[in-house]
Amino acid sequence: MGREPKAMDPDAAAAHAGDRGQSGRGGGDSTRESAAPPADELAFVGLRAQAALVAEGEVSARELVDAALARIEASQPTLNAFRCVRAEAARAEADAADRRRAAGERLPLLGVPVAIKDDMDLAGESTNFGCAGTFRPRAGDGEVARKLRAAGAVIVGKTNTPEVGQWPFTEGPAFGATRNPWSLRHSPGGSSGGSAAAVAAGLVPAAAGSDGAGSVRIPAAWTHLVGVKPQRGRVSTWPLASAFNGLTCIGPLARTVEDAALLLDMLAGNRPEDRYQPPPPPQPFADEARGEPTRPLRIALSTKVPWSIAPAPLDAQVRAPVERLARTLEGLGHRVEEADPRYGLVGLSFMPRSTGGVREWVELHVADHAQLDPRTRGTMRLGRALHPLLRLAHAIERPLRAHVGRIFRRFDVVLMPTTARPPAPIGAIDGLEAWPTDKTMVGYCPYTWPWNVLGWPGVNVPAGLTPDGLPVGAQLLGPASSEGRLLQLAAQLERAERWASRRPPLPAVHVAAA
Repeated sequence: MGREPKAMDPDAAAAHAGDRGQSGRGGGDSTRESAAPPADELAFVGLRAQAALVAEGEVSARELVDAALARIEASQPTLNAFRCVRAEAARAEADAADRRRAAGERLPLLGVPVAIKDDMDLAGESTNFGCAGTFRPRAGDGEVARKLRAAGAVIVGKTNTPEVGQWPFTEGPAFGATRNPWSLRHSPGGSSGGSAAAVAAGLVPAAAGSDGAGSVRIPAAWTHLVGVKPQRGRVSTWPLASAFNGLTCIGPLARTVEDAALLLDMLAGNRPEDRYQPPPPPQPFADEARGEPTRPLRIALSTKVPWSIAPAPLDAQVRAPVERLARTLEGLGHRVEEADPRYGLVGLSFMPRSTGGVREWVELHVADHAQLDPRTRGTMRLGRALHPLLRLAHAIERPLRAHVGRIFRRFDVVLMPTTARPPAPIGAIDGLEAWPTDKTMVGYCPYTWPWNVLGWPGVNVPAGLTPDGLPVGAQLLGPASSEGRLLQLAAQLERAERWASRRPPLPAVHVAAA
């Protein structure tokens, strides 16, 4: 069973980074972007490249895994990305991968270290989902872990997530605060913030996250990553036939589009028990990411905030990079026009399903509700109150798709900010009651959740850095089963933007010595 690493006290962690965390941030400083020492290079070559190095015998799986574990251990006091680390088991699996390779076996990710979010089951480890208390180790792998193992990957640990994935800030009394490798004073986002921080800092080349209201796309935006929310059902959520009443999808976080697409290929597929089973894609997503759109696309640039319970103005530090990305797309030959989807009553479907999902998970897995955040218990009460509306919430999904989907009669893709503001400071919701917490969340992250109601895919791409060096992102959104087109467009943007060449000023090997 993996060990639970200790994280430094939040205030001490920020002080530990000191001036280095501040002085290292500057939007276009090429010296900072290439400052990682040679020993760091292997950490940032990416998922596909690490797999190729193992396959070609240029590096062993044991060397890769040992290096990843060393980076995790060095960074944990500051970044606090991992809830548990499987050091002993991961080394044994790496040794087995080397033996398998020597015997002639070839698998897509043989011997490559990866991480999964702590809402996914892994045999021998508990699934705490950000909650305090005692949890029994799971007897078997969930489908995500099973597929990663089948591809040959070594799961080095499970990453932190806020309590039951409710907030776009990965913080909580059970584990402290997970921090952003671009600035230790800021959040990496959530709820897949631990996975995002781990990839952005080079602890692992890619990780699995889950997205129930933007929980892959938001942390990807705030850590300069590619994050994919695939079509609902594209990746099995088993042992849940339907996660959070159909809102939650599992998707990859990586530094490049091709790596994200490769991991999505490894994760994709269904079990007979899955409630949602979309038709398989016409070709592998990694192939899509190596191609380009076959014609100029019609792209709607939308900055309209969907239905919102609180004001959520778009910060100029986000608007400007997103609009710059729109001009880049025009330079690539696409037609970009300002236009907004008509969202209608999409919020009426979201609230019963999301609050009901929190209630169901807690009631199934948490023995002592007294250890939960009071806001979680409040969400559970709301989930019970809205339970009679669940059937209606599902029933209106089809007319909502028809209503929102009208925009795809005129456009192929919607380009939209992923968040309304740059990364939040650590502690943004500390000590707040439910309503102030909701207002804060909406103020930062009002844009992502409707696509979870609709079940359609979206891809976050890095949009640039603020003047203070904080990442912001934009999301490419499409209709049902349009992952291939979105990945093609994202990859075309990546070739023009060259965002993978940027690295955070606090890579893992530096954090511990800062």
